[in-house]
Amino acid sequence: MKKLKARLFTIWCWTACGLSTAFWATVSVAGSLASGAGRLQHYCMRRWSRDNLWLSRARVEIEGLENVDRGRPQIFVANHSGLHDILSLAAHLPIQFRWIAKKSLFSVPFMGWHMRRSGYIPIDRENPREAARSIIAAAEAIAGGVNAIAFPEGTRSRTGGLGEFHSGAFALALRAGVPLVPVVIDGSWRVIAPKSLQVNPGTVIRIKVGSPVDVGAYQRSEKRRLMEDVFAAMAANLAEVQGRRSPDEELRDPVRRWIEGNL
Repeated sequence: MKKLKARLFTIWCWTACGLSTAFWATVSVAGSLASGAGRLQHYCMRRWSRDNLWLSRARVEIEGLENVDRGRPQIFVANHSGLHDILSLAAHLPIQFRWIAKKSLFSVPFMGWHMRRSGYIPIDRENPREAARSIIAAAEAIAGGVNAIAFPEGTRSRTGGLGEFHSGAFALALRAGVPLVPVVIDGSWRVIAPKSLQVNPGTVIRIKVGSPVDVGAYQRSEKRRLMEDVFAAMAANLAEVQGRRSPDEELRDPVRRWIEGNL
C-alpha cells in the first residue's frame, strides 16, 4: 500500500507540475517577444518555482538574506544536487538575477533562444579562447548591474555532497570585480529520488547564504586560491546545515504521513 500511495502522489505531482510548466513557459515566451530584458521572464520563473515547490510538498528554509545586497550586483555560487536547487533559489532569493550556464545549452533549439531572450549568461567551457571572450562579455553585463548565479560543480551531486569546482564563475567574479557570495543548499536531492522519478513529499530544503567574499583581496592570477577559499567556506556551511536534519522531519507533512500510513 505504501508503494502504491507513493506512486499515486508521484503521478499527480508530475502531471500538475507539467501543467504549471506549460502555462508559465507560454507566458514567459509570449512576454519575451515584447521585451528581451528578462524581468518578466524572471517573474514567470519565480511563480513557476513556487508552484512546483508547493506541488511537490517541499518546504524551504532560508537564512543569510542579509548577505544579499540589493544595491549592487553580486555573483552567487551554489552547490547543485537536484532540480529543486533551481526552484528554491528562484522562489526565495529576493532579487532579480540571471543564470550562468554552459554555452552549449544556448545551441539547443528553442530553449537556447529563450535563454538568450531571458538574459542568461553563457560561459564557454570547451574552447579556451572562446571561454576568455565569453567571460569578458559576461563580466561587462554583471558589472553593469546584473546579479548572476552559477553552479560551479558543473553537474549535479547525487549524494548531496560538494563536488569539484570549475573555474568559470571565479574568473568571471575576478574580472567583473563584484562580490562572490557562497550559497549552500541541503535536501534538494532527496525530493526526487536519484535515478528515479519518485517524488518524496515533506522534504525540507535548507539554504544558507554565506558572507560575501571580497574579490578585491585576490589578484586575477590567484583564481585557484579564491576557488579553494570559497570551497572551504561552502563545505563548512554545508556540513553545519546538514547537521540540522532530523530523521522524522518529513513526517510533519500530512501527505508524507498519509503515504507512510501514519494518519
